[in-house]
Amino acid sequence: MAYPKELKYTKDHEWMREKGGEAVIGITSYALEQLSDVVHLDLPEVGATFKVGDSFGTIESTKTVSDLYMPVGGKIIEVNKDLLSRLETIDKDPYDKGWLVKVQVTEAGSGLLTAAEYESFIAES
Repeated sequence: MAYPKELKYTKDHEWMREKGGEAVIGITSYALEQLSDVVHLDLPEVGATFKVGDSFGTIESTKTVSDLYMPVGGKIIEVNKDLLSRLETIDKDPYDKGWLVKVQVTEAGSGLLTAAEYESFIAES
């Protein structure tokens, strides 16, 4: 599996695309493969604030419920409402149309991985 090189990744399997003080956050295709069929997504409201590492929602599959963790600190400025009504989008296109939230970054992330480092991390798991 090739992971987009322009993104940063967490060991909790979230990805982040940061530009101009804003970050788009989603969940990796690897995590989605492990979860299998996604049946519910719980995301925060616009305006909610989070610190690095805070849980900002949950993703539920036929197998389990998993927390989603914030790779940076900041304020939610947009939630992918389309995704909530079309959950299959997250499986089909996790790195583009399947994004979860957009954040105004106030705290830089730590321990973020490059695509190559994330691939190594998965291979060791």
